[in-house]
Amino acid sequence: MSLTLAQARVIIDTALAKGRADAAQPLAVVVLDAGAHPVACVREDGASLFRFDIAKAKASGALGMGADTRVIAGRAASNPVFFQSVVAVTGGQLALSPGGVLIREMEGAVIGAVGISGDTGDCDEACAIAGILAAGLSHGDVT
Repeated sequence: MSLTLAQARVIIDTALAKGRADAAQPLAVVVLDAGAHPVACVREDGASLFRFDIAKAKASGALGMGADTRVIAGRAASNPVFFQSVVAVTGGQLALSPGGVLIREMEGAVIGAVGISGDTGDCDEACAIAGILAAGLSHGDVT
């Protein structure tokens, strides 16, 4: 199974709706397929300049490291030199903050990732998970 544009749109629309319901700051949302190719992305009016880039780095970092960015950030706390090196060698394709979440088909295979930036990492992550679930998909890292 591959991630479809229709699923990506549900993820984005639901994530933005949750953000508005939670009074989040303006968000940027990026949905990538399993190969880290963009499927869809949006930036709400008022979202600051780097929000799209941060959202993309969260999604691509989750895919590249095989874990949600919350998990990666925890690992980075105990091994900062390694993770700073990863950020450098990937040209910034890893953001060490919650909000990058792997997208799984119901059988468990990773089919993409969503990255959200604009509010706190906790809020960004909650919006991402709401979107994934609304699309009838699963989420979570490879542990």
